Amino acid sequence: MRRVIVLGAGGRDFHDFAVVLRDDPGVQVVAFTAAQIPGIDDRRLPSSIAGPAYPEGIPIRPQAELTPLIREHHVDEVVLSYSDLSYADVMHLAAEVLAAGADFRLLGPDRTMLRSSKPVVAVCASRTGAGKSQTTRRIGRILLDAGLRVALVRHPMPYGDLEAMRVQRFATLDDIAASHPTIEEREEYELPVSEGMVMFAGVDYEAILRAAAAEADVIVWDGGNNDLPFVRPDVMVTVLDALRPGHERGWHPGEVNLRLADVVVVNKIDAAAPSDIGVLLDNVRRLAPTAVVVQAASPVVLADGPSIAGGRVLVVEDGPTITHGGMPFGAGTVAARAAGAAELVDPRPYARGSIADTFERYPHIGPVLPAMGYGEDQLSDLAATIAAVPCDVVVTGTPIDLTRVIALDRPVRHASYSLREVSRPDLAEVLAPHVRAWRP
Repeated sequence: MRRVIVLGAGGRDFHDFAVVLRDDPGVQVVAFTAAQIPGIDDRRLPSSIAGPAYPEGIPIRPQAELTPLIREHHVDEVVLSYSDLSYADVMHLAAEVLAAGADFRLLGPDRTMLRSSKPVVAVCASRTGAGKSQTTRRIGRILLDAGLRVALVRHPMPYGDLEAMRVQRFATLDDIAASHPTIEEREEYELPVSEGMVMFAGVDYEAILRAAAAEADVIVWDGGNNDLPFVRPDVMVTVLDALRPGHERGWHPGEVNLRLADVVVVNKIDAAAPSDIGVLLDNVRRLAPTAVVVQAASPVVLADGPSIAGGRVLVVEDGPTITHGGMPFGAGTVAARAAGAAELVDPRPYARGSIADTFERYPHIGPVLPAMGYGEDQLSDLAATIAAVPCDVVVTGTPIDLTRVIALDRPVRHASYSLREVSRPDLAEVLAPHVRAWRP
């Protein structure tokens, strides 16, 4: 019996366990660890999900306890099951595990991808914030316009009651609100649903996949971070970020996504230097020589509202993109500068509670406020921080309307990215032969 710890972040860890480890009679998982997402450690994977071999469930502990856990439980093997880690960070974890006396393991996509009864288009990326969301919406719209029923299956974000969110289906904004979502969940669910797509998510992806396939002609896998797809795709689309050239060869498992790609979307070329675009294209030719390349811009759209020109602006950006995604700013900053803001007010001196902790943990963040809201306390800290910042206008670069979840006493303008292909073939042309084959 090999005693195993699964290194996770509240997503792939549970999937890898269910697909590979749960029913292996030679394996006993003694713990999960949690990283990246605040407030999800010190829970248990319930026995109803963990299975009959784990009648008391499985504890979830902070990753900082990894070495003591290995030694206390005489662990034989540690499995890495989360994403968006630099290669150096992967090997630092491996070194810690090996020094504590255990083996270090990565599970490959062939072992962890489920098979679907319906065609699948997977959208993955080289890094968090590369532009998966707008690419997923664009592909979903192409398929809907072709007369196909589309179900989006989203990478898990199980930050709440794991049993209650085992299988989630969202067809309306009210469905989303009824699940008491975090800001990150709202960011990923609301726009596709508002555009007429049905979104599935949760914890048990075998059951989720069956539910999605029952009402769709085509499934679109909407990846999280730069993770691998949970479902074996018929078409694999990998989004690269032209503002971060070289990351597609230096972050786990983004390079795997590039090597597996049928289609590579080189995104944000409207904001990137030609030399950086050249680096990306060279790496695509080297690592995915048979992939179709689509070059795309991500123009920022600023919603109507009060004037920004000459004013003091607080920018609130998408949380994951500028925390573990590593970007110092996002759509809100681009929009505020383009609209003539005289000053981007630095929120760091005014940060409250867990928001101050976030700035300390991610010192690369520029003078912007990450939209962190993984629980009620953190949401309150976010609202208090915004209220304390002396500004004329708040510009939000989050995919959702923050005013629906927190009360703001300042004028608000909302900025968002869209996807615009600028090369041929475009995504519609790439997908056209598949669409013809997939029509009922």
